[in-house]
Amino acid sequence: MLSIKRVLAPNPSVYTLEGTNTWIVGSEPSIVIDPGPDLPQHLADVAREAGSVGAVLVTHDHPDHSPGAIPFGRLVDAPVYASRLAGAERLSARQRVRAGDLELAAVQTPGHTSDHVAFFDLESGALFTGDTVLGRGTSFIDPPDGDLVQYLRSLRRLLDLDPRSIYPGHGPVVLRAREKLLEYLAHREEREAQVVSALAEGPRTIAEMVQEIYADHPAEAHPLAARSVLAQLRKLADEGRAERAGRRDDGPWTASTPRTCQRCGRPVRGKARYCDSCAFAMLQSGG
Repeated sequence: MLSIKRVLAPNPSVYTLEGTNTWIVGSEPSIVIDPGPDLPQHLADVAREAGSVGAVLVTHDHPDHSPGAIPFGRLVDAPVYASRLAGAERLSARQRVRAGDLELAAVQTPGHTSDHVAFFDLESGALFTGDTVLGRGTSFIDPPDGDLVQYLRSLRRLLDLDPRSIYPGHGPVVLRAREKLLEYLAHREEREAQVVSALAEGPRTIAEMVQEIYADHPAEAHPLAARSVLAQLRKLADEGRAERAGRRDDGPWTASTPRTCQRCGRPVRGKARYCDSCAFAMLQSGG
């Protein structure tokens, strides 16, 4: 059975729940995922629990996950791998990282951030999701580095892996991985329906939509909710289903009818006249 240990970083907050989960996978040598913030005592605790370390992996470069990675790598004399972190070896798509008999596959999961990566152990079905999936609550998508379209694709990509259990960046372990991923997709569909319903009533600002959609949430959460609504609106705008008046993110926003390609009739993005395929074909032909 695969050995998996958690060392909880002492950085609790509204964003991190009880703190960042640092995962120690395998043993002698182990692979350490997300050393977390650069807190010397935490890194020492992880090093003591991990023993010999073959590799250090980072899911994304947010300050609650990545700053401790390079110092920890130096502490245990192990290479550090990440998609976007100064001093680390760059992870390539579908790269496999080995330590002894253990092999973890990198799975590109942009959405929460553009550099986000999950890690999967095919043999045990253990999936280390960083902030793409949390043990409790939902992931925060903050544009422009956060992108809802990419995030939904990433959730479906993880679903295709058919994982057995999820080891998240924050919160408890999820033992019913498929149910959790489907729950996350359903939640985003529900939020989209709420935004579409709000726009159907006429031009609305993000602040107005937040007041309505998040009426049962404390006012302190509304700034975060506003960023989530913006992420949803950017997705709808990309699909031609919403338009923004003016240059301010807050809007007002209005509902719109998706446009179709003037050449082939397929849907187009936003206000484009041609779909990507036709635009490319016309560019190639010079017509």
